[in-house]
Amino acid sequence: MSDATAVAAAASSKDPAVGLAAVSSLRGLLESLEELQVGNARDQGWSWQQIAEALHVSRQAVHKKYRRFGF
Repeated sequence: MSDATAVAAAASSKDPAVGLAAVSSLRGLLESLEELQVGNARDQGWSWQQIAEALHVSRQAVHKKYRRFGF
């Protein structure tokens, strides 16, 4: 499942196999998008605190998750 619209629609399927596969695909997409935007924010000078507030998580959580990427 690569088309985001199709995956989002499949997530509400009555068939658990289809729905759970879609949820897994969406989780991967979300992780990729979050990583992209954290990188964009760091490139633009955002602090870890600003990023954390935008994501509604602690500064420590976001820093721990993304420090390995060298942001």
